[in-house]
Amino acid sequence: MRSYIIRRLLLMIPTVFFVTLIIFMTIRLIPGSIVDVMVANYGMYGTVTTAGKKAIEHALGMDVPLLVQYWRWLSQAFRGNLGIAMWQQVPVLDEIGTRWSVTLELALFSIIIAQILSIPIGIYSALRQNNWGDYLGRTFSIFCVAVPTFWIATLVIVYPAIWWRYMPPLTLIRFQVDPIGNLKMFIVPSIILGMGFSGMTTRLTRTMMLEVMRQDYIRTAWAKGLKERTVVVRHALKNVLIPIVTLIGGQLANLIGGAVIIESIFNLPGLGLLTINAISHRDYVTIEAVLLLYAIVLVMINLITDLTYGFLDPRIHYN
Repeated sequence: MRSYIIRRLLLMIPTVFFVTLIIFMTIRLIPGSIVDVMVANYGMYGTVTTAGKKAIEHALGMDVPLLVQYWRWLSQAFRGNLGIAMWQQVPVLDEIGTRWSVTLELALFSIIIAQILSIPIGIYSALRQNNWGDYLGRTFSIFCVAVPTFWIATLVIVYPAIWWRYMPPLTLIRFQVDPIGNLKMFIVPSIILGMGFSGMTTRLTRTMMLEVMRQDYIRTAWAKGLKERTVVVRHALKNVLIPIVTLIGGQLANLIGGAVIIESIFNLPGLGLLTINAISHRDYVTIEAVLLLYAIVLVMINLITDLTYGFLDPRIHYN
């Protein structure tokens, strides 16, 4: 396994390199530039000359060819320096350092809630196939898949404000300051985001459980007179979890996009909200840094997902 992990880590280098190239070139395709945004933001249309714009570009390091800009950013990034935010003129690492915990907390709560909802419902639906519990479970999964999370989040924000004059807290409450207040702030967006991921997991859990329960070794376990809980937990569950782990690993990529939307709606100052603000301001340095961080995290998650297969199924070996 050690050699397998080393090979995978070495393969991360060209993968991350191509990701940096795609990130750098793609964000330059966004219409407009930070210079235009600065001019519009400060109401200086018609007053800033071409020479003034070139001076701003020079100050931001944008007056050199794209390949030179890319090399500067790449060389700094591999030395651990993600640059200075163009808009706020502060180190990007400082911005990420103050915000990553918010996104991590939202992501962890969402993933935990999604699995708490989906796996038991999927198992119950499979074990009670075609009864009222199965119909309710399938209805729940279809609802979670079909209804957009941003629509539910908008309703949760708007209708309580209209009916009960209630608005969720708009100022971040740190866990170390007030754990209960922090939980109250994160529980609703985490449930909404988690529901968005639980639909597919519920359907896959039900499908895999139905398939596994028809296997010969499960029939043998039933024939031995084992209880249903023992058959499910000790004999069926690990085989059911292998494709579910694959799905969860893939969902984490979608979690990043979902966190961007949820953080914007609930005003959570995490990496998602930072990304939205950076895109609106055309802050290329911040966008590049956050997306590079996301790419590295996703590559590591894929590695951890693959290693989890060996734990769930001892027959899997890594050469």
